[in-house]
Amino acid sequence: MDWIQQFLDEDIRSGDITTRMLVPDIDGKAVITCEDDAIVAGLEEAVDVFSRMDAIAEKKVKDGTRVKPGTVVMEIDGPLRSITTCERVALNMMMRMSGIATATDDATRICRVKGSTAVIAGTRKTTPGFRRFEKKAIVLGGGDPHRYGLDDLILIKDNHIKAAGGVAEAMEIAMEAPFSMKIEIEVENKKDAEIAAKCGADIIMIDNQSPETTVEIRDIVKSIDGSIKVEASGNITLDSLGDYANSADIISMGCLTHSVKSVRFSLDIE
Repeated sequence: MDWIQQFLDEDIRSGDITTRMLVPDIDGKAVITCEDDAIVAGLEEAVDVFSRMDAIAEKKVKDGTRVKPGTVVMEIDGPLRSITTCERVALNMMMRMSGIATATDDATRICRVKGSTAVIAGTRKTTPGFRRFEKKAIVLGGGDPHRYGLDDLILIKDNHIKAAGGVAEAMEIAMEAPFSMKIEIEVENKKDAEIAAKCGADIIMIDNQSPETTVEIRDIVKSIDGSIKVEASGNITLDSLGDYANSADIISMGCLTHSVKSVRFSLDIE
């Protein structure tokens, strides 16, 4: 699906009435400025947006770069009507993607300050229709996207466990999958973690537990098989992340996409 064209069609519909009435049909220039201290993301997508309206956009910084407030990140040359019409779609993508990239970078920095090498990962708590861009932003911020969809990984969660009849039963079924498919399972206590580890899980997700309990469960898992990856998850925010920094190999954070603050950008015609 051509998502960017869909975004433009959603906004423009039958035409930009205001621009047609007020903006002269001439070529001109504009600049986009970042108004926050942020990791910039979505510039590549913005270039695509403007190009579809016959405007030429030039990135002044690379996606994934941290910039200071007042930094010009893009220059645009072309029909003023086109620039004005597609301005909002381009800025919306940049604002949200940059917010996600910045939050991911901030999370990674928190872990490194604590001496942790944990990978910051996203979740599937994304905006319908915008997942690929949100996952890309996480990568640009230095994180791991985690699953793009349900066919990427066997991830056994609480309802799967209930339906299967328990952790051991769920793992027995999952082990019938092709050898190339990794198996991750969510656990909420030490007993289930021990069972999952002994049954051959590749990744064990410790969900909604305190930092102290997460560490205890991690140690049990690692004592059984040190190659098993341990993931901490469940309402971990930037405020609480420091307490979890050294508790797991992977820390997945839904807040990177479901409640992130957008970065401010402005477009000005010169």
